[in-house]
Amino acid sequence: MDARPIGVFDSGLGGLTAVRVLRRILPEENLVYFGDTARVPYGGRSRETILRYARQDLRFLRSFDLKAALIACGTVSTTSLDVLQAENDLPIVGVVEPTCRRALAVTKNRRVGLIATLASVRSGAYEAALRRLDSGVEVLCRPCPLFVPLVENGRFRPGDVVIETVAREYLAPLLEWGMDALILGCTHYPLLEEVLSAVCGPGVALVSAGEESAFELKRLLTARNLRAPAGGKGEAEFYVSDRSEDFEGAASLFLQEDIHHMARRIDIDQY
Repeated sequence: MDARPIGVFDSGLGGLTAVRVLRRILPEENLVYFGDTARVPYGGRSRETILRYARQDLRFLRSFDLKAALIACGTVSTTSLDVLQAENDLPIVGVVEPTCRRALAVTKNRRVGLIATLASVRSGAYEAALRRLDSGVEVLCRPCPLFVPLVENGRFRPGDVVIETVAREYLAPLLEWGMDALILGCTHYPLLEEVLSAVCGPGVALVSAGEESAFELKRLLTARNLRAPAGGKGEAEFYVSDRSEDFEGAASLFLQEDIHHMARRIDIDQY
């Protein structure tokens, strides 16, 4: 048993998809979340810049004496996970492998689509993982650079003509190709699930990176006997690198609980 907290970080709001699942499946665990809202999005940055940001994010979280960390950022997971795991002496889970395993479990025609940031698509990490797990799978990737800034600005609800137009344009080649499973390869994208489902139709299964990584972390903690004592109720702390008020409004909506006056701003450049 281990009551130390789990650290979770992302470039902004997206990692809250993982936090929401973690709070449901591991209610006894303490969580510390950092959203790098001053530097979102990461997806268009160079690999060197992304790694520098990720190192700072993890150094900040490690000041809380973590027992494990979840990188709830597809861009960091696809470009920097192996380096971060090699540099740190604690379990670190990314979003790629567990998400790919789930996508292969739900596809029937073995045509898997992927939408992600430009950096994640360029990395080829999802494609490599899928083909390592199933050499016969077909994969088609589509970078969606407008999704993260639109989500961060609250443009993710059905009926919003802007996000619906962008989603149709991004998904058209994947639907024409005939995918029957779609990996949401950025943890911001589950906020768009209603919009994406409407565009894709019932024949396409959506696979959320945030949700699958949360279940992977639960398996890891159980295997290493790092779970918190059962029966307790864990606490969550939220930190951001820009205005906490902007984060709290959207975070409360997405987590479906009031976190106003709970998020704190920190200077990430100190780490």
